[in-house]
Order: sequence, then structure tokens, then C-alpha cells
Amino acid sequence: MKNNSDARRDFPRGMSRTGPVLFSYGFRPFFLASALWAIASLDLWVAHLSFGLPVASDYGTVYWHAHEMLFGFAPAVLAGFLLTAIPNWTGRLPIAGRPLAILFAIWCAGRIAMLLSGSIGIVLASAVDSLFLPVMLVICAREVVAGRKWKDLKVIAGLFILSLANLVFHIQVIEAAGPELAIRLGVGAYVLLVTIVGGRILPSFTRNWINQFGRTDFPIPYNSFDAATIIIGAVALVLWASVPDSTATCGTAGVAAILNTIRLVRWRGWTTWPEPILFVLHATFMFVPFGFAAIALQASGWLPEVGVLHIFAIGTISMMMLAVMTRATRGHTGRKLKSSRMTNISYALLGCVALVRPLAELVPALSTEILAVAAIGWTAAFGLFVVEHAPLLWSGRKPLMMKGG
Repeated sequence: MKNNSDARRDFPRGMSRTGPVLFSYGFRPFFLASALWAIASLDLWVAHLSFGLPVASDYGTVYWHAHEMLFGFAPAVLAGFLLTAIPNWTGRLPIAGRPLAILFAIWCAGRIAMLLSGSIGIVLASAVDSLFLPVMLVICAREVVAGRKWKDLKVIAGLFILSLANLVFHIQVIEAAGPELAIRLGVGAYVLLVTIVGGRILPSFTRNWINQFGRTDFPIPYNSFDAATIIIGAVALVLWASVPDSTATCGTAGVAAILNTIRLVRWRGWTTWPEPILFVLHATFMFVPFGFAAIALQASGWLPEVGVLHIFAIGTISMMMLAVMTRATRGHTGRKLKSSRMTNISYALLGCVALVRPLAELVPALSTEILAVAAIGWTAAFGLFVVEHAPLLWSGRKPLMMKGG
């Protein structure tokens, strides 16, 4: 008879063998729903701007748009990633079946409640929406603690900040105050998670890719420099959230931009250009130092805050999420880790959006045209993901490969 550790090693990652395929592993429902919501929520926002379509009017359509990008779309991708990655980190079995379906239903309820906030009231809508992130926090914390993976508590801290930021966002809207603090706090939490998790997966994936060619020009592994860079970046993000226009924010963000640039160079990402599904991770991380440099420019009065937010929100957060979604979907459904032409086009489209969208505030005479191009690019990028990857997510189990007899 096998003991529990043997059972964990033999468990076919990504595949509960019974029940709906969609709820066999966390990445399946959340990656699919997040991409669909990325398209639907942005198109609703565009319809509001173009045709005056009433969307969450009592909550404030501008605030609804910001909220649904930061606390609707993005947490779903984060949930799909963490529910897939944490079992690999801890060796514990993944959340699947009914518990996963319930968690997914809580996320869906939040999206519906926010849309219906004018009918059910913004307090009730906010209460329903505020459930998902704390539930995710409890689930992930339980798994990390049970698996005794104490170093991964940094990720749990990021989830806690996101939960807090979402709550503060709702409170500020209910009190008729602008939720700018909550927006910066939420964006900062995602950026911090990218610097932590990205620093874990990029060097590892790059080393594995280089090693298969018999080369030894490996990335520099995680060391005290990486830890110091993350800490300084965290301080810069806290200062940006609390005192965005201060001299301290400008200086600390400038240092964080330089350190993150050096960190990216140490990972030798340019060597991976023949493999777009890997190279895109490095290209995406470039927006981390870009974003910190933008914070320094904002604090100096050279760049509007909206521009900074979109550099981080699209370049750092959304591009990294699209890159991880494509890679994880292919890997956990038994496909080769090779990006198709369609996937590469989606990467290029979203990268262009990340570069173009911040220009809307810098070139106000062309803001309408810039926003239209950005919306089309965003919709097309996630639309291509849905077209190519939806069949992999809702059907087709990974081939069962068991060890031993």
C-alpha cells in the first residue's frame, strides 16, 4: 500500500478523473472566465463611453471599470495560477470538483453583483464582491501552511494586500470619495507579486531552456541582490500608494527601476528569443522597471498618474497574466510548451496596447483614437486566447501517467 507522499507524487497533476473537466483544476475555469470577462468588461466600458450605455451607474462607471480590471479580471487569473502552482510548491492535492466550483461561483457572483449594483444597492454589491479574495486568501494560506512552505507566505501577503485594497476601494466609493489610494494599493500588490513570483519562474524556466542545448550561460540564481531589489521595490510601491508626489517616492522608485533592470539582465532573457512563449515573460518583466521609472516621472510632475497606472496594469500585470495563462494552459493539458502564431500575435497585440495606452494622457488631441486602438488591441489579444485555448480548458483531460505498478 502506498503512503500519502507516494499518492501525492503519483497524482496526475491537472486532472481530477471524475466530474466536469472544467472543474478538474483551478486554471481551467478561472483562465477561461478571466479572458471572457477581460473582453466583456472592457467592451461594456467602451459602449458606455461611445454610446452612453448605463453600466453600474450608481457605483460610478469609471470606478466600475477600474474595479473590474483590478479586482474582477486580474484576481481570476491570479486564482487560476495559484490554485495550479501551490500544489506543485507544497506537494498537496489541488482544489478540484465541488470546492472549486463553489469558489468559482463566488467570483461570478461578484461580477454579477457589481453589474447590478444599481438594482441591489452598492453596499450589498460591494459585500458580495468582497467575499472572493478573502476566501482565496484562506484557501491558499491553508495549503502553504499545511505544506510548510514558509517562503511562499510572501505570496499570501500579496493576497492579503489585494483583499484589503478591494475593501478600501468599496468603502471609498460608498463614502463618495475617490478610490485612487485603493487603486494604487491594488496595482502595487500585483506588481509586488510579479517581482516575487516572476523572480522565481523566469530564471528557472530560462535555465531549463538553456540547459537542453548543452549550454552553461545560465541566469544568475536568486540571491541577496534579488531580495534587496524586491524590498526596495516594495518600499517604492508603498510610498507611491500613500504619498505619490513626494521626493522620497521619486528617489526610491528611481532606484527600484535601476535595480529591476539589472535583475532582468541577470536572467539573460535575450537568449530565449527563439522561444516566444518564454521570451515574452522576460519582455513583460521589462515593464516593471518602466513602471518604476514612470512613478519617478509622476512624482516629478512629468507624467499623469493614469499613465503610470496603465503602464503597470497593462504592461506588467495583464501581459504577464496572458503569458502565464498560455504557458500554464498548454503545459497542464499535455501540450508542448510552444506558442502558435495566434498566441504570438496575441502577445504582440497586448504589448502594443501597453505601449500605446499611456499616450492618451500625453497626447490629448489624439486620446479618442488612442483609446479606440487600445480597446481593439486588448479585445483582440484576449479574443485570440479564447479562440485557441478555450477548447483546451473546457475539454480533454491530460493523459494519465502513473508511476510504478
